[in-house]
Parts: sequence; C-alpha cells; structure tokens
Amino acid sequence: MKLIYLVLDGASDGLIEKTALKAAYKPGLDSIAPKSLCGLMYTIGKGIAPESDSAVLSILGYDPHKYYTGRGPLEALGAGMRIREGYEVAFRANFATVDPQTMRIIDRRCGRDLRSEEAKELAEALDGMDLGTYDGYVRVKATIGHRAVVIIGSRSLNLSGNVSNTDPAYVKKGLISVAAKSYEMKVSKCEPLDDTPEASRTARLTNIFTRKAIQILDEHPLNLRREREGRLKANAVLLRDSGDRLPRVEPIGTKFNRSFSAIVEMPVEKGIARLLEMRVAEAPPPTGVRAKDYAIRLEATLRLLKENDVVYVHLKGPDEPGHDGDFQGKVKALEDIDKYFVIPLLGRIDLDSTAILVTSDHSTPWTLRTHSDAPVPVLLYVPGVKGDGFNKFCEENCAKGSLGLIEHGWLLLPKVFEVMKEKR
Repeated sequence: MKLIYLVLDGASDGLIEKTALKAAYKPGLDSIAPKSLCGLMYTIGKGIAPESDSAVLSILGYDPHKYYTGRGPLEALGAGMRIREGYEVAFRANFATVDPQTMRIIDRRCGRDLRSEEAKELAEALDGMDLGTYDGYVRVKATIGHRAVVIIGSRSLNLSGNVSNTDPAYVKKGLISVAAKSYEMKVSKCEPLDDTPEASRTARLTNIFTRKAIQILDEHPLNLRREREGRLKANAVLLRDSGDRLPRVEPIGTKFNRSFSAIVEMPVEKGIARLLEMRVAEAPPPTGVRAKDYAIRLEATLRLLKENDVVYVHLKGPDEPGHDGDFQGKVKALEDIDKYFVIPLLGRIDLDSTAILVTSDHSTPWTLRTHSDAPVPVLLYVPGVKGDGFNKFCEENCAKGSLGLIEHGWLLLPKVFEVMKEKR
C-alpha cells in the first residue's frame, strides 16, 4: 500500500470557534473525512510553538531534541549551499525594512512584495562582504521572495552556531527556535549563548554584518527605486536559527524500510528532504497563480507515486494569510488547495490501494498572526479501515477522533505505518 502524505503549512488555527478549516468549502478533503481516522498532534511537544523546519523534521519521524542543529544549515542545503563545518555558521534570513538610525523594525518582510529577482540583486550586493576582523566574511544567497540564506565565516578561526537571533520574532530555546509571544519591533543584538570564544566571535561578526548590510542596502539603487514607487525598502537582513553543522541522521528510507519522495516549495523543506535522502521533485517556486502551481505539483505527485512508496507533499498556501491575520485569505488558500490539488488527486489515484495522511506542520492562528503551540489536526485514510465518521476535516472533529492526542510529531509515522500494516 502506498501513502500520500499531505502537509498543509500552518492550516490549523487551534481549538478556537472560528477556524479556516471549519469555514472552508473543501469537498475533496471532506469527502474522505468520514472514511478516515482522526486525531490531534503536537508537532514537537506541548508548549512549543515551532518553526516549520524543526516541525517538519519531527513529523517525518526524527526527534528534533536529538537531531536538530538549527535551521540555517538546512536552509543552506535547500538553496544548494554547503557550510564549512567549524568555520562557518548558517542563518535563515529575511530582508526587512528598518529605520537605519534607531534600528526600529518597520516590517519584518519588507511588505511581502520583494520579488525574487530583486532579492537576488540585493544579496549580490552583500555576498563576499569582508567583516574586517577574525578573518571574517559573508556569503549571501536569496531564495524565494524576501527569504535568504546568510553564512558567516572565518578563513582561519573556529565559529559556533550557539548565538542568538537578530530577528526578535523568534527566540532560541536550546537549538530550537520558537515564535516569541511578544517582542519589541527592533533589530536584536546577536549575543553568544555560551562563554566560548567561538560563540563570542560569531556574535561579533554577525553584528558587524547587520550594521554593514543596512549601510549598503539603505542606499542601494533598487531600494531608492522602491522608495520612489511608494514601496518599503528592503534595507536590512534579519537573522535567525543559526547552525554550524547538518544533523547526523539515518536516511528515512532505511528508517522505515520504504522509498520516500517529496514535493516541497521552500528551501528549508527541500534541505530536509535532501538530508533524509528522499527523492526530491524539482518544481518551480510558487507563482501565486494557484491553479497553475497546484497542477504542476499534482503531476509531480502522480509521477512519484508510481515509483515510490511514500510521497510527501508540503504546500505553503494557508501559512502566509495566517501570519497576516487574514481569515478569508486563509479560507481561500485552503479552498484552492482542495479545488486544484486534492479533488483532481482523488480522481486519479486508486483509493483501494493508496492511503492518505493529511496534517499541518504547526498552527498559525489568524487570531495570533504567528505560530502557536496548539495541536494540529490529523486525518488518516487507509483503505479497508473503518473511519470515525466525521463529515468535515477540522480541528474540532479531530479532537474527538479515535487516533487521540499524539504527544510528539515523531510518533506519527510509526502509528500510520502500523495501521497500514494491519490492513495489508
């Protein structure tokens, strides 16, 4: 039996009355809900509001507390960059808008309208920067939209990823970054998180980069043009989730004795898939034209399903409107996934030999505009297994499902494969 593992990024709003999953018209997902087992899951653990990277690693079967080394190296791997372990530290980065004098943050994502080609031009202006001390330098690569990877390096001295974020919206708890419940809209100073010279050097180099980047970007011709057009400048780079090495993990195919493949949209998910030695389908970045974007991902899913036991599909759609507090936008994102991906998928696969698992990597409640620690809904359709009978896939129904509450994301796949094994 094959498995399609569909992750709707940030789709869950938690156990509140008004949720996008409850409001969305999604006849595809809701048609398999009565035939499915349902439950709730903490993607890492109760009380942790995770970022996508640690959450995805967890829901693919790996305890982040054991394996996670920071988002930066995974983001770099997804962007086609490798770090020199011991001498380089990778960060996930956002181009942002700040007041250069006060370092007050005006917008963490520079209006969400930075085009990838614009970000590439700005990244090239920073790439190769000499930091003037500790033999330090910077590598910068733009990825999608306002997102980028920044690697702080030293040609001769060891560095450490055990430093704090300059993006105040996320706080490091050990190696895992979690969404801050409240924070000051000001660029944070990077601080060493231990008393080693490696961490001290890294923090100092990071702060030098932050200041130099603002000086270069604020007067960059592209930003002056954006300002004339009434758009926000992308005049700063916020850094988070530092790491100085990739996780050492058993390949996922070996772990579960199945062949895995993935269709992913963001660099960090691509990095995780590559790390776990999944077969990664190359799909162009989302264009915003969802009918076209999801059709491409559907065809890739069907191709991979012919040759692999498990196809992991990660769709970003609902997360961004959740961050923007846009309830109707989140509803529409879910409806578009259902219309352009789920319904055509159900019409083209053999439901007598294919299991379907649907969940989220984290909750992004539209009421909070950030990730929360709320458990996410889980739907598991397995041919021949009697479902829980709910007529809608939503948080409220899943809270009453027979799968119960799954305490940690890394327990999900073993549970799924056990159910599938019983019906083989």
